[in-house]
Amino acid sequence: MPIHALFLIAAMALVGSNVGLGKAIVAYVPILLFALLRFAIAIACLAPWYRPARMRAVSRGEWLNLFLQAFFGTFLFTLLMLGGVRLTSAMAAGVITSTIPATVALLSWLILRERLSRRTVFSVLLAVAGIAVLNVARGTEHGGGAGGSGGEHALLGNLMIMGAVICESIYVILSRRLAQTLAAIEICAYTHLIGGLLMLPLGLMPLLSFDMASVPMSIWWMLLWYALSASIFSFWLWMKGVRHVPAQMAGVFTAVLPIAAATYGIVFLGETPGWPHGVALACVLAGIALASWPGPLARRAWLASRKEARNAD
Repeated sequence: MPIHALFLIAAMALVGSNVGLGKAIVAYVPILLFALLRFAIAIACLAPWYRPARMRAVSRGEWLNLFLQAFFGTFLFTLLMLGGVRLTSAMAAGVITSTIPATVALLSWLILRERLSRRTVFSVLLAVAGIAVLNVARGTEHGGGAGGSGGEHALLGNLMIMGAVICESIYVILSRRLAQTLAAIEICAYTHLIGGLLMLPLGLMPLLSFDMASVPMSIWWMLLWYALSASIFSFWLWMKGVRHVPAQMAGVFTAVLPIAAATYGIVFLGETPGWPHGVALACVLAGIALASWPGPLARRAWLASRKEARNAD
Protein backbone atom coordinates (compact mmCIF):
# COMPACT_ATOMS: atom_id res chain seq x y z
CA MET A 1 0.00 0.00 0.00
CA PRO A 2 1.45 3.45 -0.92
CA ILE A 3 2.72 5.51 2.01
CA HIS A 4 0.32 8.34 1.15
CA ALA A 5 -2.64 6.01 1.54
CA LEU A 6 -1.34 5.08 4.98
CA PHE A 7 -1.27 8.78 5.87
CA LEU A 8 -4.97 9.07 4.98
CA ILE A 9 -5.87 5.92 6.92
CA ALA A 10 -3.96 7.18 9.99
CA ALA A 11 -5.68 10.58 9.79
CA MET A 12 -9.16 9.04 9.70
CA ALA A 13 -8.27 6.55 12.44
CA LEU A 14 -7.31 9.46 14.69
CA VAL A 15 -10.52 11.33 13.90
CA GLY A 16 -12.62 8.21 14.55
CA SER A 17 -10.91 7.34 17.83
CA ASN A 18 -11.35 10.94 18.99
CA VAL A 19 -15.11 10.41 18.94
CA GLY A 20 -14.83 7.79 21.68
CA LEU A 21 -12.03 9.67 23.41
CA GLY A 22 -14.21 12.76 23.68
CA LYS A 23 -17.00 10.69 25.21
CA ALA A 24 -14.61 9.43 27.90
CA ILE A 25 -13.31 12.92 28.68
CA VAL A 26 -16.70 14.68 29.00
CA ALA A 27 -17.60 12.18 31.72
CA TYR A 28 -15.07 14.04 33.93
CA VAL A 29 -14.54 17.50 32.40
CA PRO A 30 -17.35 20.01 31.64
CA ILE A 31 -17.91 20.36 27.91
CA LEU A 32 -17.25 24.12 27.80
CA LEU A 33 -14.01 23.79 29.77
CA PHE A 34 -12.90 20.84 27.64
CA ALA A 35 -13.55 22.85 24.48
CA LEU A 36 -11.61 25.85 25.79
CA LEU A 37 -8.61 23.73 26.76
CA ARG A 38 -8.68 22.00 23.39
CA PHE A 39 -8.43 25.39 21.64
CA ALA A 40 -5.76 26.68 24.03
CA ILE A 41 -3.53 23.68 23.34
CA ALA A 42 -4.05 23.96 19.57
CA ILE A 43 -3.30 27.71 19.58
CA ALA A 44 -0.09 27.13 21.55
CA CYS A 45 1.07 24.52 19.02
CA LEU A 46 0.11 26.69 16.03
CA ALA A 47 1.80 29.81 17.46
CA PRO A 48 4.59 29.88 14.80
CA TRP A 49 1.98 30.67 12.15
CA TYR A 50 0.64 33.77 13.94
CA ARG A 51 3.09 36.12 12.26
CA PRO A 52 1.82 39.74 12.47
CA ALA A 53 3.18 40.69 9.04
CA ARG A 54 1.44 37.73 7.39
CA MET A 55 -1.81 38.28 9.32
CA ARG A 56 -1.92 41.94 8.23
CA ALA A 57 -1.69 40.76 4.62
CA VAL A 58 -4.96 38.82 4.97
CA SER A 59 -7.78 40.83 3.38
CA ARG A 60 -11.00 41.85 5.13
CA GLY A 61 -12.99 39.44 2.96
CA GLU A 62 -10.66 36.58 3.88
CA TRP A 63 -11.02 37.37 7.60
CA LEU A 64 -14.82 37.30 7.20
CA ASN A 65 -14.56 33.90 5.54
CA LEU A 66 -12.18 32.73 8.27
CA PHE A 67 -14.62 33.89 10.95
CA LEU A 68 -17.47 31.94 9.34
CA GLN A 69 -15.25 28.87 9.06
CA ALA A 70 -14.21 29.21 12.69
CA PHE A 71 -17.76 29.73 13.91
CA PHE A 72 -19.16 26.69 12.10
CA GLY A 73 -16.15 24.38 11.74
CA THR A 74 -14.39 24.81 15.09
CA PHE A 75 -16.57 26.65 17.66
CA LEU A 76 -20.05 25.28 16.92
CA PHE A 77 -18.73 21.93 15.68
CA THR A 78 -16.83 21.36 18.94
CA LEU A 79 -19.83 22.20 21.13
CA LEU A 80 -22.23 20.00 19.15
CA MET A 81 -19.79 17.09 18.84
CA LEU A 82 -18.83 16.99 22.52
CA GLY A 83 -22.43 17.52 23.62
CA GLY A 84 -23.61 14.81 21.25
CA VAL A 85 -21.12 12.12 22.29
CA ARG A 86 -22.13 12.69 25.92
CA LEU A 87 -25.68 11.59 25.07
CA THR A 88 -25.20 8.91 22.43
CA SER A 89 -22.79 6.02 21.85
CA ALA A 90 -19.39 6.37 20.23
CA MET A 91 -20.47 3.83 17.59
CA ALA A 92 -23.54 5.85 16.61
CA ALA A 93 -21.54 9.09 16.61
CA GLY A 94 -18.89 7.51 14.38
CA VAL A 95 -21.47 6.35 11.83
CA ILE A 96 -23.16 9.76 11.72
CA THR A 97 -19.84 11.64 11.49
CA SER A 98 -18.80 9.52 8.52
CA THR A 99 -21.63 11.05 6.47
CA ILE A 100 -19.57 14.25 6.07
CA PRO A 101 -18.68 13.49 2.38
CA ALA A 102 -22.36 13.03 1.51
CA THR A 103 -23.33 16.16 3.45
CA VAL A 104 -20.63 18.21 1.72
CA ALA A 105 -21.93 17.05 -1.66
CA LEU A 106 -25.53 17.93 -0.74
CA LEU A 107 -24.64 21.39 0.61
CA SER A 108 -22.43 22.05 -2.42
CA TRP A 109 -25.49 21.43 -4.57
CA LEU A 110 -27.75 23.61 -2.41
CA ILE A 111 -25.32 26.48 -1.77
CA LEU A 112 -22.81 26.44 -4.64
CA ARG A 113 -25.17 24.95 -7.22
CA GLU A 114 -22.64 22.27 -8.09
CA ARG A 115 -23.99 19.42 -10.17
CA LEU A 116 -24.75 16.18 -8.36
CA SER A 117 -23.81 13.03 -10.20
CA ARG A 118 -26.05 10.00 -10.10
CA ARG A 119 -23.56 8.15 -7.88
CA THR A 120 -23.44 11.09 -5.46
CA VAL A 121 -27.23 11.15 -5.19
CA PHE A 122 -27.31 7.45 -4.33
CA SER A 123 -24.49 8.04 -1.82
CA VAL A 124 -26.52 10.74 -0.06
CA LEU A 125 -29.60 8.50 0.00
CA LEU A 126 -27.60 5.63 1.51
CA ALA A 127 -26.19 7.95 4.20
CA VAL A 128 -29.68 9.22 5.05
CA ALA A 129 -30.98 5.64 5.16
CA GLY A 130 -28.19 4.63 7.53
CA ILE A 131 -28.93 7.46 9.97
CA ALA A 132 -32.66 6.78 9.74
CA VAL A 133 -32.17 3.11 10.65
CA LEU A 134 -29.98 4.14 13.59
CA ASN A 135 -32.49 6.61 15.00
CA VAL A 136 -35.67 4.62 14.33
CA ALA A 137 -34.17 1.51 15.91
CA ARG A 138 -32.97 3.55 18.90
CA GLY A 139 -36.42 5.06 19.37
CA THR A 140 -38.12 1.65 19.14
CA GLU A 141 -35.61 0.06 21.48
CA HIS A 142 -36.18 2.67 24.20
CA GLY A 143 -39.69 3.75 23.34
CA GLY A 144 -42.24 3.87 26.10
CA GLY A 145 -41.92 2.97 29.75
CA ALA A 146 -38.92 3.81 31.85
CA GLY A 147 -36.55 3.61 28.96
CA GLY A 148 -38.14 6.48 27.10
CA SER A 149 -35.83 9.15 28.47
CA GLY A 150 -32.77 7.18 27.49
CA GLY A 151 -34.03 6.90 23.92
CA GLU A 152 -34.82 10.62 23.85
CA HIS A 153 -31.34 11.45 25.11
CA ALA A 154 -29.73 9.23 22.47
CA LEU A 155 -31.91 10.78 19.75
CA LEU A 156 -30.94 14.28 20.91
CA GLY A 157 -27.29 13.22 20.93
CA ASN A 158 -27.59 11.86 17.38
CA LEU A 159 -29.22 15.12 16.24
CA MET A 160 -26.39 17.11 17.82
CA ILE A 161 -23.81 14.94 16.02
CA MET A 162 -25.70 15.52 12.77
CA GLY A 163 -25.57 19.25 13.48
CA ALA A 164 -21.81 18.94 13.96
CA VAL A 165 -21.58 17.15 10.60
CA ILE A 166 -23.44 20.02 8.90
CA CYS A 167 -21.13 22.56 10.57
CA GLU A 168 -18.03 20.68 9.43
CA SER A 169 -19.45 20.43 5.90
CA ILE A 170 -19.99 24.20 5.82
CA TYR A 171 -16.35 24.58 6.92
CA VAL A 172 -15.23 22.38 4.02
CA ILE A 173 -17.28 24.38 1.49
CA LEU A 174 -16.00 27.73 2.78
CA SER A 175 -12.40 26.48 2.75
CA ARG A 176 -12.56 25.80 -0.99
CA ARG A 177 -12.47 29.54 -1.66
CA LEU A 178 -9.81 30.38 0.92
CA ALA A 179 -7.53 27.53 -0.15
CA GLN A 180 -6.81 29.47 -3.33
CA THR A 181 -5.14 32.34 -1.42
CA LEU A 182 -4.07 30.97 1.98
CA ALA A 183 -1.98 27.94 2.93
CA ALA A 184 -3.92 25.12 4.56
CA ILE A 185 -1.92 25.35 7.80
CA GLU A 186 -2.66 29.09 7.99
CA ILE A 187 -6.38 28.42 7.62
CA CYS A 188 -6.11 25.86 10.41
CA ALA A 189 -4.17 28.28 12.65
CA TYR A 190 -6.43 31.29 12.11
CA THR A 191 -9.70 29.39 12.52
CA HIS A 192 -8.49 27.85 15.78
CA LEU A 193 -7.45 31.28 17.05
CA ILE A 194 -10.88 32.74 16.26
CA GLY A 195 -12.61 29.66 17.68
CA GLY A 196 -10.60 29.96 20.88
CA LEU A 197 -11.61 33.60 21.29
CA LEU A 198 -15.27 32.68 20.78
CA MET A 199 -14.98 29.88 23.34
CA LEU A 200 -13.11 31.95 25.94
CA PRO A 201 -16.09 33.57 27.75
CA LEU A 202 -18.03 30.29 27.77
CA GLY A 203 -15.10 28.17 28.94
CA LEU A 204 -14.12 30.51 31.77
CA MET A 205 -17.46 30.07 33.56
CA PRO A 206 -17.01 26.38 34.53
CA LEU A 207 -13.30 27.02 35.17
CA LEU A 208 -14.15 29.30 38.12
CA SER A 209 -16.11 26.64 39.99
CA PHE A 210 -14.65 23.37 38.72
CA ASP A 211 -12.39 21.27 40.94
CA MET A 212 -9.48 20.45 38.64
CA ALA A 213 -7.97 18.10 41.22
CA SER A 214 -10.99 15.78 40.97
CA VAL A 215 -10.04 14.75 37.43
CA PRO A 216 -7.68 11.75 37.17
CA MET A 217 -4.31 12.48 35.57
CA SER A 218 -5.09 9.92 32.84
CA ILE A 219 -8.01 12.09 31.68
CA TRP A 220 -5.76 15.16 31.41
CA TRP A 221 -3.35 13.15 29.23
CA MET A 222 -6.30 12.04 27.10
CA LEU A 223 -7.42 15.66 26.73
CA LEU A 224 -3.92 16.70 25.65
CA TRP A 225 -3.79 13.91 23.07
CA TYR A 226 -7.31 14.78 21.83
CA ALA A 227 -6.31 18.41 21.24
CA LEU A 228 -3.07 17.50 19.48
CA SER A 229 -4.55 14.75 17.30
CA ALA A 230 -7.72 16.69 16.38
CA SER A 231 -6.00 19.97 15.50
CA ILE A 232 -2.45 19.02 14.47
CA PHE A 233 -1.73 15.35 13.77
CA SER A 234 -4.84 14.34 11.81
CA PHE A 235 -4.75 17.60 9.86
CA TRP A 236 -1.07 17.13 8.90
CA LEU A 237 -1.52 13.46 7.96
CA TRP A 238 -4.58 14.19 5.81
CA MET A 239 -2.95 17.11 3.98
CA LYS A 240 0.24 15.07 3.47
CA GLY A 241 -1.67 12.16 1.96
CA VAL A 242 -4.36 13.95 -0.04
CA ARG A 243 -1.75 15.81 -2.14
CA HIS A 244 -0.75 12.55 -3.84
CA VAL A 245 -4.14 10.80 -4.04
CA PRO A 246 -7.03 11.78 -6.35
CA ALA A 247 -9.72 13.70 -4.46
CA GLN A 248 -12.39 11.14 -5.29
CA MET A 249 -10.27 8.22 -4.12
CA ALA A 250 -9.32 10.10 -0.95
CA GLY A 251 -12.99 10.06 0.00
CA VAL A 252 -12.88 6.27 0.21
CA PHE A 253 -10.50 6.52 3.18
CA THR A 254 -13.12 8.37 5.26
CA ALA A 255 -14.66 4.91 5.71
CA VAL A 256 -11.95 4.30 8.34
CA LEU A 257 -13.60 6.90 10.62
CA PRO A 258 -16.71 4.94 11.73
CA ILE A 259 -14.70 1.72 12.02
CA ALA A 260 -12.18 3.42 14.34
CA ALA A 261 -14.98 5.01 16.39
CA ALA A 262 -16.82 1.69 16.74
CA THR A 263 -13.63 -0.15 17.68
CA TYR A 264 -12.82 2.40 20.39
CA GLY A 265 -16.37 2.24 21.73
CA ILE A 266 -16.36 -1.56 21.92
CA VAL A 267 -12.82 -2.01 23.30
CA PHE A 268 -12.47 0.93 25.69
CA LEU A 269 -16.03 2.05 26.51
CA GLY A 270 -17.69 -1.36 26.71
CA GLU A 271 -20.35 -0.54 24.11
CA THR A 272 -22.23 -3.44 22.56
CA PRO A 273 -22.97 -3.20 18.83
CA GLY A 274 -26.44 -4.16 17.63
CA TRP A 275 -27.96 -4.85 14.24
CA PRO A 276 -28.89 -1.15 13.69
CA HIS A 277 -25.21 -0.21 13.96
CA GLY A 278 -24.29 -2.87 11.41
CA VAL A 279 -26.99 -1.83 8.93
CA ALA A 280 -26.22 1.88 9.34
CA LEU A 281 -22.49 1.30 8.99
CA ALA A 282 -23.00 -0.81 5.86
CA CYS A 283 -25.18 1.92 4.30
CA VAL A 284 -22.69 4.69 5.04
CA LEU A 285 -19.63 2.72 3.88
CA ALA A 286 -21.40 1.71 0.68
CA GLY A 287 -22.33 5.34 0.07
CA ILE A 288 -18.75 6.55 0.62
CA ALA A 289 -17.35 3.89 -1.71
CA LEU A 290 -19.99 4.58 -4.35
CA ALA A 291 -19.41 8.34 -4.42
CA SER A 292 -15.64 8.34 -3.96
CA TRP A 293 -14.36 5.41 -5.97
CA PRO A 294 -13.06 6.77 -9.28
CA GLY A 295 -14.23 5.53 -12.65
CA PRO A 296 -12.01 3.82 -15.24
CA LEU A 297 -10.76 7.09 -16.74
CA ALA A 298 -9.71 8.52 -13.37
CA ARG A 299 -7.97 5.30 -12.39
CA ARG A 300 -6.06 5.16 -15.68
CA ALA A 301 -5.02 8.81 -15.28
CA TRP A 302 -3.77 8.16 -11.74
CA LEU A 303 -1.83 5.05 -12.79
CA ALA A 304 -0.32 6.96 -15.71
CA SER A 305 0.80 9.79 -13.43
CA ARG A 306 2.42 7.30 -11.05
CA LYS A 307 4.22 5.61 -13.95
CA GLU A 308 5.52 8.98 -15.18
CA ALA A 309 6.74 9.80 -11.67
CA ARG A 310 8.63 6.50 -11.46
CA ASN A 311 10.17 7.04 -14.87
CA ALA A 312 11.25 10.55 -13.86
CA ASP A 313 13.05 9.10 -10.82
